[in-house]
Amino acid sequence: MWLKIIILILFAGVLLSLTAGLNFLLRDAGGSHKKRTLYALGIRITLATLMMACVIYGFYSGILTNTAPWDQRLP
Repeated sequence: MWLKIIILILFAGVLLSLTAGLNFLLRDAGGSHKKRTLYALGIRITLATLMMACVIYGFYSGILTNTAPWDQRLP
């Protein structure tokens, strides 16, 4: 259960970083703060990497499972 909460928090962080990056890109078009967009990209990449690591760990440890109907084994 905790792993799912961590994954959701990381996903929300990725979305917030994406929104902040777009905001910085549009607001700082001619300004001197052009590195804010780059920093938002770095944060987004870091959060996405952590999220993927959590998902891989969850599948490897068996905490997360696949329940898609097309991926079920036939009896």
